[in-house]
Amino acid sequence: MSVLTRDEAQSRAELLDVHRYTIDLDLTTGDETFDSRTVIRFTARSDGDTFVEMKPAELRAVTLDGQSLDPGTLDQDRLPLKNLTAGEHELAVEATMRYSRTGEGMHRFTDPTDDLTYVYTQLFMDDVQRVFAAFDQPDLKAVFELTVTAPEGWSVLANGVTEDLGGGRWRAAATPRISTYLVAVAAGPWHSVRAEHRGLPFGIHCRRSLAPHLDADAEEILDITRACYDRYHEKFEEPYPFDSYDQAFVPEFNAGAMENPGLVTFRDEFVYRSAVTDTERQTRAMVIAHEMAHMWFGDLVTLRWWDDIWLNESFAEYMGYQTLTEATRFTDTWVDFGVSRKAWGYDADQRPSTHPVAPEAVDDTAAALLNFDGISYAKGASALRQLVAWMGEKDFLAGINIHFRRHRFGNATLADFIDSLAAATDRDVHAWADAWLRTTGVDTLTPVLATAADGTRTLTVERAGSRPHRVCAGVYDQDLADEGRLTLRERIDLDIPQTAPQPLGKPPALLLLNDGDLTYAKVRFDAASAVTIRAHLSGLPDPLTRAVVWNALRDAVRDGELAPAAYLETARAHLPRETDLALVQGVLAFTAVHLVDRYLTPEERPAALATLSALCRDLIRRTEDGDNPGLRLIAVRHFIRAAAQPDTIAAWLADGTVPGGPELDPELRWRIMSRLAVLGAVDEDRIAAELAHDPSASGQEGAARCRAALPHPEAKRTAWEAMFTGDDLSNYLFSATAQGFWHPEQADLVREYVPRYYQDAVAVAARRGPAIAGVVGREAFPVHAVDAENLALGRDCLRDADPVTALRRRLTDELDDLERALRVRGA
Repeated sequence: MSVLTRDEAQSRAELLDVHRYTIDLDLTTGDETFDSRTVIRFTARSDGDTFVEMKPAELRAVTLDGQSLDPGTLDQDRLPLKNLTAGEHELAVEATMRYSRTGEGMHRFTDPTDDLTYVYTQLFMDDVQRVFAAFDQPDLKAVFELTVTAPEGWSVLANGVTEDLGGGRWRAAATPRISTYLVAVAAGPWHSVRAEHRGLPFGIHCRRSLAPHLDADAEEILDITRACYDRYHEKFEEPYPFDSYDQAFVPEFNAGAMENPGLVTFRDEFVYRSAVTDTERQTRAMVIAHEMAHMWFGDLVTLRWWDDIWLNESFAEYMGYQTLTEATRFTDTWVDFGVSRKAWGYDADQRPSTHPVAPEAVDDTAAALLNFDGISYAKGASALRQLVAWMGEKDFLAGINIHFRRHRFGNATLADFIDSLAAATDRDVHAWADAWLRTTGVDTLTPVLATAADGTRTLTVERAGSRPHRVCAGVYDQDLADEGRLTLRERIDLDIPQTAPQPLGKPPALLLLNDGDLTYAKVRFDAASAVTIRAHLSGLPDPLTRAVVWNALRDAVRDGELAPAAYLETARAHLPRETDLALVQGVLAFTAVHLVDRYLTPEERPAALATLSALCRDLIRRTEDGDNPGLRLIAVRHFIRAAAQPDTIAAWLADGTVPGGPELDPELRWRIMSRLAVLGAVDEDRIAAELAHDPSASGQEGAARCRAALPHPEAKRTAWEAMFTGDDLSNYLFSATAQGFWHPEQADLVREYVPRYYQDAVAVAARRGPAIAGVVGREAFPVHAVDAENLALGRDCLRDADPVTALRRRLTDELDDLERALRVRGA
């Protein structure tokens, strides 16, 4: 498949002005394909040649200005348009397109619960070509008119308000000028909840089997939507630019959500079938806020080329967390950002695949697709948060509004964005951008405390790196009334690099750099503060302060400066007293996934699992009074994951409840089933019985995960063939099977598959495309095999096997993490 280069896009944009697409989709032609008819009206500014993109199963007819073109000239995804003359043109394309089972293009899903079928589009980057013919690049915006023929009983959602014309025909209101990748259609027998806010139609939608669960949360979802909508209208001078706001929760969605104008699509795991924590509800609310921010930054004003995708995502990420904090009951969102999202950015920024937040070398769409990572989201949002701290929120928002005013319904670049910000402030935003957005890596800030002649202390911050930072230094003393607590003496604003040492007064118990988490940098502790942290971490009064400390400890483990056992001991001592759910979840996840399964040796792992189980038991005992069900749920989930013997969790499953609660909902039942499968305590008959009890899509995934986890050669062989030999697994079922396959407890059983992985992964990634390539590299990688042999096999694969771009990036990252784990073990 060809990829679009930046040079090709620039040349085509200079030649063409695209006015309008008229698209007619027929979804009634069968289970495998649908019909697509497209008329594109455009102007050529001069005589020249160009091409239009499409990926049809069959190209039936093409006409240009009424003259037939030869469908046989289609080369991969490009149909050449030769000898265009300056002036107006009309291109008409009739094609048959394939439905997808990988979440790309027009995805088709049949719900196993009730056998009802749904389709939806995900057209990001270059997948519009799977649905209709297009000049597919973000700076060729146009008006889109859409009609759809759908089966009887279906409803159709689109970017604009849709009208039922009868007989299965639906028409969507014409859009304003938007980019091709933002066109959206979702069709099926949706369950819908509709409302109106400030004169604008709102709707939330899901498949019918999830209707009771959506209804239970509908008011919460709509309240969040209303609050964010109102807050954005307080921040932004430009009003919401589209005619409606629908949010569709769709099955087997690859991303968290997609910012299609007027029709945001979300993964339908956000319609909760089972109990969740308040942090998980906060995450859903953040995604709602994030996607709504895109209506302005991304949809109203769109990047010119994919090198600026970071700006879309960083802005929405920052605005999502900040607006949620300001406008909803979720007032501690930056804690979750600090302990989960920011760690994602730090990890990505220390790998060989790191890139500047604003990369300059994005030469084609394949390269651009790789930049949807922790740098474009978390690091970029952290950089914007630091920018706001440096220039002030008032000037920042003034610059944003200048940007919207200058580029509404158009395209813009990083240079345009920086120019808009510079127009609102006297600060040198261009220099800031060069330092923060065009560089790679994570700075490290280390406090150096010196003692003056009078016994007082001064602070000098050593910086390993090159960026300027505006940070707070938190100065803490021990509470005289409660020796377990620390009290804040003061927070000192510092600009780094400093011009002179900062006086502190008497020696503090703890000096914490980046208190408040306003910059993006690793921080270290002085010797006295390190001792204080080990003894009194849970005594810090502010959860965001504790998040900064936990992140610093995490970084120290990853850098080989703190032993994994010391981190585990700190968690064992302080997590039972932690009150913030995001912190408990973040620390337990890092402990289980990285420390226990990767950084500790197989010989050390059993004792670590026992410590982790004891920690979870403490949390379960602490929550027996029912006052903190979210904390209890987190503890129960991690206790299940850490179970080294089946007895306790098997008894929970038999009883249908954890003693003292919670009762086992489908999510907890499948968690237990999966762990019991790893331990060899269930068989195929038991998995089939559980699936009969829960035949939903989530149940199908749970069963696939359990079957792949069974500790028997035949089970492993069957799972491997399903992933790598056949192409029948959907994106979600492939992921579930991969998640069940590798486990440290089964290292000997699956040893033969480690070398096979690299050969088979390359083949299936090339065969099934970028979405599956990503899953193969992420979920199916033999992450348990922390040894030099696995590392050597992976390096050989990168050197000799020529994996497709998406898989190459995933393997590069996984192998770097593997090498880091080996270094940590050897430290």
